[in-house]
Amino acid sequence: MQESVTEFRQLDLADTLLSALDSMGFVAPTPIQAASIPLLLTGTDALGKAQTGTGKTAAFSLPLLNKLNLKQHKPQAIVMAPTRELAIQVAAEIKTLGQNIKGLKVLEIYGGASIVDQMRALKAGAHIVVGTPGRVKDLITRDRLHLDEVHTFVLDEADEMLKMGFVDDVTWIMEQAPESAQRVLFSATMPPMVKEIVDRFLREPARIDVAGENRTVSQVEQQFWVVKGVEKDEAMSRLLETEETDASIVFVRTRQDTERLADWLSARGFKAAALHGDIPQSLRERTVEHIKRGVIDILVATDVVARGLDVPRITHVFNYDIPFDVESYIHRIGRTGRAGRTGKAILLVRTNQIRMLRTIERVTKSRMEEIQLPLRDVVAQARLTRLGEELEAQKEQTNVEAFVELVEKLQETIDVDAATLAAMLLQRQQGNRPLFYKGPDPMIAAIERDKQRRERRREDRGGERGERRERRTYNNADWDTYQLQVGREQGVQVKDIVGAIANELGLSKEFIGAIKLAPEHTYVQLPKKMTAEVASQLKKLRIRQNEVKAVVVEGEVLREHRRGGNRDGGRGGYRGNRDGNRDGGRGRRDGERRFDRNRGGDNRGSYRGERNHGAPRRDRKPRFED
Repeated sequence: MQESVTEFRQLDLADTLLSALDSMGFVAPTPIQAASIPLLLTGTDALGKAQTGTGKTAAFSLPLLNKLNLKQHKPQAIVMAPTRELAIQVAAEIKTLGQNIKGLKVLEIYGGASIVDQMRALKAGAHIVVGTPGRVKDLITRDRLHLDEVHTFVLDEADEMLKMGFVDDVTWIMEQAPESAQRVLFSATMPPMVKEIVDRFLREPARIDVAGENRTVSQVEQQFWVVKGVEKDEAMSRLLETEETDASIVFVRTRQDTERLADWLSARGFKAAALHGDIPQSLRERTVEHIKRGVIDILVATDVVARGLDVPRITHVFNYDIPFDVESYIHRIGRTGRAGRTGKAILLVRTNQIRMLRTIERVTKSRMEEIQLPLRDVVAQARLTRLGEELEAQKEQTNVEAFVELVEKLQETIDVDAATLAAMLLQRQQGNRPLFYKGPDPMIAAIERDKQRRERRREDRGGERGERRERRTYNNADWDTYQLQVGREQGVQVKDIVGAIANELGLSKEFIGAIKLAPEHTYVQLPKKMTAEVASQLKKLRIRQNEVKAVVVEGEVLREHRRGGNRDGGRGGYRGNRDGNRDGGRGRRDGERRFDRNRGGDNRGSYRGERNHGAPRRDRKPRFED
């Protein structure tokens, strides 16, 4: 089946899904998709062995979406992922694949976000729930997530999930699964813990193994640039002008972007053309022939149409958009460095896509070099150098006597000297690619911001030992206590206070003192010696859309903030009472709440003392959650 399926249209998928895939520029399934989708559509249990980033999200999502009953109110599928980031990513891809399904509701649930909001969303109805095991279990035990109508359970990255300590949660959830539900498990490896889950809960599963060797072409030099300071179009222009390219392919995700970016580059003097699935075959062949003969130098293409493309001139592959999976990345960069030739691949990656970048590195067993975008002065110099080379070549090959006479006539007609006339002609010749720039380069400011961030991180790390000593000497004389006019009644939690102060005021963790949360207001310690800019930002601060109206209060509202001890829940931090009572023992002083600033984003780190009426699990960091 895997070898015979070459297009999504060969699969028994609804027209709404096929149209969505078509609009995204996806025609051919990856090996894991070709092998999985037909099996999963039959409802059989399945065990897939595949690396992260090989396209397995679509492999299980398309069958899920294909058999949804939109009239059903309760969840029909539960997808579990090891981290909140992956849960968000999976949910986003399911929504994209189901973009043409009217009324589709996909809900992501994970720790670190308001459980009240998630309960409200479940009450409103959800067809597919994507979440971390801890929060899924939590909502089931609260009788807010009902499994009686769930027909499919998916465990994504099962080995990673169990390695992170979710064995008990996953086991408990699977025990609640309806007997008739389909169970699907994907894992890159099969350690004993995964085998135990498979043997216990999967019923004669179909086995799918496409975890063959995935490696990049050894002749391809790989680099990446983190998008910052300028837009990606401008970044592409700078890279194309300063890299020593012959011909290039620029990969984008959608056919709409191929046309837009190709037009943008053409308007700036590049010889570029779009290549995508909607272009008639005859025109596609002509476009490929043009890049082979040097009529054009840049192809802006989607993944599918460029697979198998072999043009000796292609020296560079630019990944304008990061691919959805590692296999697509391998196919992309394989368009250069072919037949023993060297090549170069440059990836433009946004900060929220760094996880996928690291996945590509891990799966391909390679390491990409981070590069800095060329400054505008460098780009202008490259243009001037290229112009000089073109004029040098023209001087040797072209008879310019007739133009010398024309220059003399123009000098007389408009009354200018030869140097001024040459300058005027150069100014006209530059078009949309100036030989001189005016104003500051936005990249300079971006580089300076990065430099300052790195310095702050180094100072934080380098001053760690000194910081511990300083903490012992901190007392109330170092802090002002502010009353914020928001509290529990506005749904505010400790993490909201910390996040707002850190993000909006730019204060790092050592400059946020004790916090005391009350129904109508909150007390928080901040340094006495704040800059005027930070103080000004504090006046404008809003938390959960509420103005905080911060005012300094007198008196010992909060006890002295002690900073010694273990950040992960030992002395000096919030500790849950060993008997499960949050209000008792050393975990709380007069209502003052302590929090773990290093806690994780999902509820692997959530505090479980009260819920389980026992000590927190040893494989998790204790954490307070309102």
